[in-house]
Amino acid sequence: MTLHIRIRARSLRRTALVALASCAMMLPGSAAAQSEEAGFQGYLQLLAARARAEGVRESTIASVTSGLTFNPRVIALDRGQPGGGPSSPIPAFEPYRRTHVDAARIAGGRRQFAATGGQLAEIERRYGVPGHVVLAIWGHESNYGSYTGDFDLARSLATLAFEGRRRELFADEFIALLKMVDRGVPRYKLVGSWAGAFGNPQFLPSVYLRVAQDADGDGLADIWSSRADTLASIANYFRDAGWRPGQPWGIAVSVPAEMDRGALTTSLVSPRCPQVYARHTRWKTMREWRALGVSPRSAAWPGDDVLATLIEPDGQGRTGYLLTGNYRVILDYNCSNFYALSVGLLADEIRR
Repeated sequence: MTLHIRIRARSLRRTALVALASCAMMLPGSAAAQSEEAGFQGYLQLLAARARAEGVRESTIASVTSGLTFNPRVIALDRGQPGGGPSSPIPAFEPYRRTHVDAARIAGGRRQFAATGGQLAEIERRYGVPGHVVLAIWGHESNYGSYTGDFDLARSLATLAFEGRRRELFADEFIALLKMVDRGVPRYKLVGSWAGAFGNPQFLPSVYLRVAQDADGDGLADIWSSRADTLASIANYFRDAGWRPGQPWGIAVSVPAEMDRGALTTSLVSPRCPQVYARHTRWKTMREWRALGVSPRSAAWPGDDVLATLIEPDGQGRTGYLLTGNYRVILDYNCSNFYALSVGLLADEIRR
């Protein structure tokens, strides 16, 4: 989806150490801190000028930028993220699955499903996206709204843009945040993750502007406290990304040990997160996979002509997954095989 930068549990200790070191160098009142703050305030003026040029009202710019200061903690958290280059070993999927498709999330999703009445059915009719898939995204992103972040979004985005490593990305998101306020989003709602995602579905500002929905008709696409708006907005994201109604995200399968994996290697290189797509085989129809001896573990086969690619996240002899084009829509939300697989599996459990 959008860009989703998360603080993984396994990196919390290292992140804390980086944050402490950074804060030690940037103690309030130090010469370095004063210089950093002066540069930040100058950069805010550049962002304000760009916002004016793009039609943002002066009152909006003033209400959002007034009192903003540089946040060194955000930079420390960003730099403390785990790397994961091409040579990094890929961990096993099963431990991740157990912690993300757990009993609490499954039960929470089923409770939400029961509480929506006909709301999810109407969303599926309108957007073509199954309700259990929408709920699985909500469950993964914010545990059904139980935690959505407490960082001031304007301060975080301006700080990350000023830092410069991904200036264009975060400057664009800061301007989008100002446009949200121009659309009527109250300033007090602009809190979220340190990296700029917010609300129940953890959208970035540009994503909010593009797909957020006012499903309850109160004049605001309220993805912070309205369940109707949250679910419709996630569904609209998926429709916009190309979700195909009536097709599953994928199915769990058993793969014959003797199948020639080498013959299934694809030569295509994805322009977006290529390491993620490199783990997928070439596309074949379900009919062709069945002819190779691949068999479903529980779910029924989709139609014979449905195209799918294979992934064996924990290697040969363990559960494999045939993935349809709808799996790639989940990857559009967060380009991680572990994320997309666990969303699909959580959706299946919610539906049971």
